[in-house]
Amino acid sequence: MIELLRTRRSIRKFTPDKIDSRQIGILTEAALRAPSSRGKNPWEFVVVDDPQIMLGLSQAKRHGSEFLRNAPLGIVICADSSISDVWIEDCSIAAIIIQLTAHSLGLGSCWAQIRDRSHDAEDSAEEFVQKLLGIPAHIRVETIVGIGHPGEEKNPLSAEALQHAKIRSNHW
Repeated sequence: MIELLRTRRSIRKFTPDKIDSRQIGILTEAALRAPSSRGKNPWEFVVVDDPQIMLGLSQAKRHGSEFLRNAPLGIVICADSSISDVWIEDCSIAAIIIQLTAHSLGLGSCWAQIRDRSHDAEDSAEEFVQKLLGIPAHIRVETIVGIGHPGEEKNPLSAEALQHAKIRSNHW
């Protein structure tokens, strides 16, 4: 696991190669195995591999979702907020589980924050995604993880680049 953490980087450029169904199955299994507070599992997932829908998702917010345009796969991570008061945390855990699983499969990924972001002057990014995908209004959209075969290489962060000063022992 530590090697996955050491080598995983956000990948925003992808090759045009599709992701095979076996890998998609592993990614969705991983999503469903993500831990959640009190085992409530408030999350819901929309798996998108239609290029036209991915193009739409790439326009979800003003900045930071453009990379989805060329991602062959997107997993939209949502939740029924009435099920759990920590749905945001549960969705965030699921998102990183998906990203680590993608990396373990040799795939690249990047997270596009949707909740609390704007699409334009009238709509939030969340409302835009809800409309685009037909997501019911009571289902909240946290993020979209774009996944694909890496079209770029990024070096791992060195141990020296880590912010060791943020670790404290026993007290502040």
